[in-house]
Amino acid sequence: MTTKQSIREAFAEASSFLAAHEVMEPQRNAQLLLEHVLGLSGASYYMALPDPFPDERQQAWEEVISRKAAGEPAQYIIGEQEFYGIPFQVTPAVLIPRPETELLVEAVLQQAAQLWPQGAAPAGRAASAAEQEPPQGQGAGRVPGPADAEQPDREAARPAAQGRAAAAPGGAAGTADGLRPLVAADIGTGSGAIAVTLALHAPRWQVYASDISADALRVAARNAEANGAQVAFEEGNLLEPFAGRRVDILVSNPPYIPAADIPGLQPEVRDHEPRTALDGGADGLAPYRIMMQQLPLLQEPPRLIGFELGIGQAGEVADLLRQAGHWDEIIIIPDLAGIDRHVLGVRR
Repeated sequence: MTTKQSIREAFAEASSFLAAHEVMEPQRNAQLLLEHVLGLSGASYYMALPDPFPDERQQAWEEVISRKAAGEPAQYIIGEQEFYGIPFQVTPAVLIPRPETELLVEAVLQQAAQLWPQGAAPAGRAASAAEQEPPQGQGAGRVPGPADAEQPDREAARPAAQGRAAAAPGGAAGTADGLRPLVAADIGTGSGAIAVTLALHAPRWQVYASDISADALRVAARNAEANGAQVAFEEGNLLEPFAGRRVDILVSNPPYIPAADIPGLQPEVRDHEPRTALDGGADGLAPYRIMMQQLPLLQEPPRLIGFELGIGQAGEVADLLRQAGHWDEIIIIPDLAGIDRHVLGVRR
């Protein structure tokens, strides 16, 4: 690539280069990477387009464009992906959050507001200390490895993100007499996108998140701390970390791609995102079956379960829910493309 060109010319050249390498959305990717390399965004990017491309950023620019042309996701190159208006750090240890998962979070928040108008649940019997401990501080919990040393608790954490991370259904209500905080668990949390978003929107909830990957949990803990979200993290297989404990709201975007379909995925996904976050077993439904089998481990069944799923899986996942217990309502929610993408089980 040439030097002594304008930023606009560098963008055009990179877009053509990426298109020639069969990169999807070459212009969008070129702009994302250009903003990253130059530290620009929004209006500042467009205002800078006529300016000469800075010589000191040329090498970095060529490196990121080469990585993108080789198929690496732009989000991993940049190290960040926005979800529900909130910035999340992403690394190859975690699946990149997708826009359709925002619809799952939205549906869970809406259903929770209907089930618990006061933002809390009847206390019932007192939970033992061993049974339920509230999250302490930002990104708290049992995160394996050196995460505790790397991510110390901070009293002054960043405020909740702007945009859609403002209103908190149920978050305004405290734990009045006879009420207790709702307990939500995000199973297979990855980057922590679901758990952190729920915690920011419903700050009175006790939000937990589990993952089988210690590396993913470290990323999720950093995201919780960076965004000022109180989430407790647990390492383990699906529901196992919550055995004997109360969970009111269970949410999961588990691996759901049939193993035989993985070789046919887009190279960006197949070759770069963690296989453990993609592979759902022979038919893609193994994680759902295991979670349904694990439900008796909990103190009592959740009143709200929300799953994301793959194309054509809605009916089978809904049947798994029906077989696992009594639900007053099972709701199937399409994504923006009209694909049945989420299933909710509700006990009213």
